[in-house]
Amino acid sequence: MTMTFNPRVFREYDIRGVADRDLSDELVEMLGKSIGTHLRRKGRAQKITLGRDCRVHSPRLHQALRRGLLSTGIDIIDVGIVATPVLYFSVFHFDTDGGVQITGSHNPPEDNGFKVLRGKTTIHGEEIQELRQRIESGDFDQGMGRVEERDVHRAYQDYLSENLKPGPRKFKVVVDAGNGVGGIDAVPILKRIGFDVTALYCDPDGRFPNHHPDPTVEKNVAELKATVAKTGAEVGLALDGDADRVGVVDRKGRIVWGDQLMILFAREILKQHPGATFVSEVKASQSLYDEIERLGGKAIMWKVGHSLIKAKMKEEGALLAGEMSGHIFFAHRYFGYDDAIYAGLRLVEQLSRGNETLESLVDSLPKLISTPEIRSDCPDEIKFDVVKRLAARLKKQHKVVDVDGVRVVFPDGWGLVRASNTQPVLVLRFEAQTQERLDEIQKQILAELEAVKKEVK
Repeated sequence: MTMTFNPRVFREYDIRGVADRDLSDELVEMLGKSIGTHLRRKGRAQKITLGRDCRVHSPRLHQALRRGLLSTGIDIIDVGIVATPVLYFSVFHFDTDGGVQITGSHNPPEDNGFKVLRGKTTIHGEEIQELRQRIESGDFDQGMGRVEERDVHRAYQDYLSENLKPGPRKFKVVVDAGNGVGGIDAVPILKRIGFDVTALYCDPDGRFPNHHPDPTVEKNVAELKATVAKTGAEVGLALDGDADRVGVVDRKGRIVWGDQLMILFAREILKQHPGATFVSEVKASQSLYDEIERLGGKAIMWKVGHSLIKAKMKEEGALLAGEMSGHIFFAHRYFGYDDAIYAGLRLVEQLSRGNETLESLVDSLPKLISTPEIRSDCPDEIKFDVVKRLAARLKKQHKVVDVDGVRVVFPDGWGLVRASNTQPVLVLRFEAQTQERLDEIQKQILAELEAVKKEVK
């Protein structure tokens, strides 16, 4: 039997689309068959865990996917409504051969998708395309798997509470879960380790009625900033929809971005592990790489994408990795996956063990001027070619890092152009020591980019 579906649902890091348009029951059941077959054949999997977020269509997708998985003979431990890192934790806790999380993450409410683990690792790239190809060929294993429903929240909360060692300094914390699924676990753990917590939108509601659960967009943390100020809290933690990305605000209402958090964590880790390795991505500030090297650590610049960063971490034996978007991966005292709840708790733990407030630590960070991510429309068909040609052109006169797009390095700043893996856009970012120099770098690189775009068209 052949079926038609939107192939763009199968992306670099996950499988994702508009739920009621792209993810029919029929396709999702076939996807379950494809994932079950893939995990059995490639990973010799017998048992996996299955979780889902709180989106309104997640129960429908969950039923269809579960049906497909079971039909391949794979057994399922169904952990119900959980954050993505809690699903990852369940794979370690129950020692299963893989897992699937149904989640739209920080995407609009109408979107949904699937993150797939083979063994303890999230699949990406070619392996995701293999799932698509198997659906097209209809080559599936057949069997009768069994399902058991088990709670993993208690085990997750116990594990994190017991592994955190907060110091004597206690302060107020505000948690904004954006009506996603992260508040279910973040708030009880913080209370359990002795902190006074104000919960904002910690009741799961897949319509996200209060604000969109994406902490990288400033307007989404406006209420968190106001509540931190009003309650006299020291730390505001924002979680995205499935709690694998963290946002942090300090008492002055400043957002502490992913690369800045990495500096704070790296300073602490390097005291205990001199010479440790850290991984970040091409959009991160130069100050992160410089600060790690200054403190005697090894800093590796790598490709954007949670699956790619996790793979690089493992390969390099890195203790910590992070992305601008708030994915923070701790292998130091943890499992090496991106967990916004754990990252937020580690920040609170670190602050409680010293005398410096988050505000004073943010004051101590290197001061550089940078743009946010700038998105420039560019058709999927040509975006990678544009970036390749731009790299060749710029390499003639500048130092270029090309692990993911083009990062042009100047003595006093840098500019980045890379093709998005998920949208028909080029992502640009610029940083320099002064606004004037930033403008010069941006102008120069945009002029080169326009010249290349004309060639390709």
